[in-house]
Amino acid sequence: MSETSTVTIDGRPALRCERHLKHSRDKVWAAVTDPRQLSQWYPLRVTLLEPRAGGRITFDDGEGTTYTATVTHYDPPRLFAFDEHDPDGKEREFDDHLRIELSDEGSGCLLVLTHVLTDPSTAESASRGWQACLDALVAGLDGAG
Repeated sequence: MSETSTVTIDGRPALRCERHLKHSRDKVWAAVTDPRQLSQWYPLRVTLLEPRAGGRITFDDGEGTTYTATVTHYDPPRLFAFDEHDPDGKEREFDDHLRIELSDEGSGCLLVLTHVLTDPSTAESASRGWQACLDALVAGLDGAG
């Protein structure tokens, strides 16, 4: 079961998606921080992930565009967050911010994904996209044994 809501963080619109997962927090942590596993469900392929606050992440969209991000929080197996920068390297007032929080819930865990948006006009399509991504995450976890 999942829920998506719109919230405001630091005056900016954000999507907040919750998923109740039947898998352990450690297993889900690996799925959200291991570049190979993350690439299976995240919208972009991960080519580099430095697992520490201040570390870099590099994404490839498969169409010639590389996106970079900076890890803002890395607290295994509880919190992984990063700022995604403009793909053209242009300065903008804000970066998109992604935050994935995990907490124990019975024999499984609760995943909360928060996406603070640079462009609020993308909220509806981003919400649909995250639902599809989280469906893919669940499918991967269910098939991972």
